[in-house]
Amino acid sequence: MTNGSLLPKNKISAGVASLDTLIDGFSIGDNVVWEVEAGTAYGAFIRNFISRSFQESQKVIYVSFNRSPQSVLNDLQAIRSAEHFTLIDCFTSGKGKNDNTFLKFYDSPDPGVVRIEAPRDIDAFTATLNAIEDRLPPGARYVFDSLTGMQDLWGDENATHRFFTYMCPRLYDLGTVAYWILEKEAHSPRFKANLRHITQVVFDLSKRKNSLYLKALKLEGRHDREVFKPHQYDVQADSLTITSHRKETVTDIGAKLKEERVRTGMSQKELADKVNLTPSFLSQLENNQVSPSLSTYLQLCRALSIDPGLLLDAGPQRTEAPWLVRKQEIFSRVPLREDYAKVYEAATGKKVSARIVVLPPGVAMNRHFFYHKDEELVFVLEGDISVMIEGREEHLSAGDMIHLQESFPSHWKNEGGDEAKLLIVW
Repeated sequence: MTNGSLLPKNKISAGVASLDTLIDGFSIGDNVVWEVEAGTAYGAFIRNFISRSFQESQKVIYVSFNRSPQSVLNDLQAIRSAEHFTLIDCFTSGKGKNDNTFLKFYDSPDPGVVRIEAPRDIDAFTATLNAIEDRLPPGARYVFDSLTGMQDLWGDENATHRFFTYMCPRLYDLGTVAYWILEKEAHSPRFKANLRHITQVVFDLSKRKNSLYLKALKLEGRHDREVFKPHQYDVQADSLTITSHRKETVTDIGAKLKEERVRTGMSQKELADKVNLTPSFLSQLENNQVSPSLSTYLQLCRALSIDPGLLLDAGPQRTEAPWLVRKQEIFSRVPLREDYAKVYEAATGKKVSARIVVLPPGVAMNRHFFYHKDEELVFVLEGDISVMIEGREEHLSAGDMIHLQESFPSHWKNEGGDEAKLLIVW
């Protein structure tokens, strides 16, 4: 995790030092709306914010409309503080439709998870949330994982807007910072404009080709125009770096070292152990946040079995054949989606595109992975999957394939106890 920088007492860290530097931290009472699109790795911003809150011994209330409690806990496993974390589950009896797969979680209840049994009842949900707030000390942090999920469950934008209009000033008065996630393509311009009018901070996360950008749309009380320009950011695991621009030069040693590590199939931890470094330091090095000493650089080159002069040469470098895509490269990319399932770009060409979809154990989706209506081939690489098309359910195992032409799945479910992987080509 990336630690936030030191800030005045009246400021709250985002948990990302470069973001704190850019915006001078959050003010107490800020409601922060994140307008996101697929593939922008917004989950890393959430996890860093939560991790920083735990470091400061602050309570975190996580309200989930879009993900099962097990999925949320798995995502936060490395940073979760049971003492400081409360998960409000609006998914199981909402989008999860009380499916037994999700209800099994409550066979061994987690004391930090509160299930909302009627999440469509906005008044009952709000009363439960307020009761939890009343039991907490001042300053608890909040994450609402999906304004879009609220809208899907409650049926229209007006209901979601009314809830936000009620909660935003309440949270401001409670002296907290709250994150609100919004899928920007799923909402009308009017809805987004209304939210921006009420809230204190709005960020836009976008993807252009292979680059990720953060732009502030609203920062109440900040007057530096620099923060309203697009800033490129990089995500490696949960290490986040935000820059105004990125210079590609022949001295970009960190990126070249990472390229060689990925090519060999070695993880950051494996390489770090080989040369007696910490994975955190290696991550900073690969992001060009620090420079290696000569001895460290030579040790890394030996561990990767490469010529030290290769990475310093401004001339042509050794690359994979243009027709070869290795799995290490695919899964090192930022996912295009990461809600119910993670979707990785495998290949994109003039006439064919391929994606790999990874479904965690027990995940169920009441829609297809993509919204286009192009002809598709879906090949099961690993796992046991059920799929429903035109009311007919079929079970698929590794090696099975379906050919989608005019009809597309209305339901997917991982029936196994391990991750399932699908290769989708269109």
